[in-house]
Amino acid sequence: MADEETDGGVDYARRAADTLGFSRWWQILAAAGMMAAVSPYQYVWSSIEQPLAANLDIALPALGAVFSFYVVFQSLSQFPAGKWRDRHGPGALTFLAAVLAGGGYLGLAYATAVWQLYLLYSIGAVGVGIVYTVAVNTAVKWFPDRTGLTTGIGTMAFAGGSALVVPYVRANATMGAYADVLRNIGIAILLVTLVGAYLLRDPPDDWLDDDEADIPEERASDEPAAEADDDSGLAASLRGRDYGTREMLSTWQFWLLYAMFIATAGADLIVTANVVRFADHFGLAAVVATAAATLLPLASGVSRMILGEASDRFDRAWVMAVSFVLAGVFRLGLIGAGRAEAGIPFVALVMGAMFFSSPLYVFFPSIVADYYGAWNSSGNYALLYTAKVGGGVFAGTVAGYLVAEFGWEPTFALGGGLAIAAGLATFLLRPPGDAGLGDESGSAG
Repeated sequence: MADEETDGGVDYARRAADTLGFSRWWQILAAAGMMAAVSPYQYVWSSIEQPLAANLDIALPALGAVFSFYVVFQSLSQFPAGKWRDRHGPGALTFLAAVLAGGGYLGLAYATAVWQLYLLYSIGAVGVGIVYTVAVNTAVKWFPDRTGLTTGIGTMAFAGGSALVVPYVRANATMGAYADVLRNIGIAILLVTLVGAYLLRDPPDDWLDDDEADIPEERASDEPAAEADDDSGLAASLRGRDYGTREMLSTWQFWLLYAMFIATAGADLIVTANVVRFADHFGLAAVVATAAATLLPLASGVSRMILGEASDRFDRAWVMAVSFVLAGVFRLGLIGAGRAEAGIPFVALVMGAMFFSSPLYVFFPSIVADYYGAWNSSGNYALLYTAKVGGGVFAGTVAGYLVAEFGWEPTFALGGGLAIAAGLATFLLRPPGDAGLGDESGSAG
């Protein structure tokens, strides 16, 4: 693959090719393949929960917390996985992820009790979390000059990969056929992730350490490295100060980002987890619910690459602000389309809502690398990613309570309000004062 990008005279592509023996883009393709393979855990759940409930003869609300458990384990597994990966590389860790994620889905085909669903989905979620942090930070580590685009490709695969799976699941979502569907998906997850475990590797600490780019050799510890003496040609994630996890926690920027992540993830996941049931609430035709569930991950995926690239080319925080506000506006419009029983506008608004909210999984790892450096990026971003727990609990357990008490429409409206609030909060962002970046990287303020 052609890869000729340079940034301020630093030829990252050549350095990577010299280290790997081939183009760094193959690392992104391997990471994207793994992300697509594990994506059914998040994006196919709304399509399999009904046949699972029917087979086990339990009420759907009893399965509501399964998705929340998934989000908790997928999110919390990333911090220890990220810290391990920063020090030991992705190989053995990704092999473990293949066993957990593939085995979890395979086990669903044989589950006979609700507690087994909780256990298997949670085990699989740990595998998904490992794959996610490995894939996203493969992009950060090999592409300091294109973090928005390359994390966008990986997370696009995580969302868009399910666009091919949802129609298959929906066509076979019956008590008689769904076990084979789950088994086939589990086998695919296992095989693809094992291939990724074999292919992925991390750059050595000194891959940019020469006269062209003065990078300190030891930057993989939990302590910050000194700033480079002459780093004006480097990407922001290499040019500024390199923060350890404890130092990152001492900055107010991290906690603002954390609150924004909870709000945007909650808004994003409430649509992801409930789009089929929301369409049913308005009495929309089954074909509308199927189209919405199918096109939702496609819109989510495409947007991550498009808006990720935009965040590389323009002020990252401004792109975040516009995206999150529009995500909220489209969610409010979705309620109106449902009330009008307008199927086509409903599907279009689902796509618009997800197009502008899903790039949160591109914006946040990129801005964390900008503000806190690339060399501890796996652990640092994984810690921020734990905020998804709050979003997942809101989209699952809390949303279930709110729907029971107030109905679907106020609950979805609250999700829209959270997204708008996060967009407005972006105007407060600026790099930490001692990062060595001034006010230039990702500041809308």
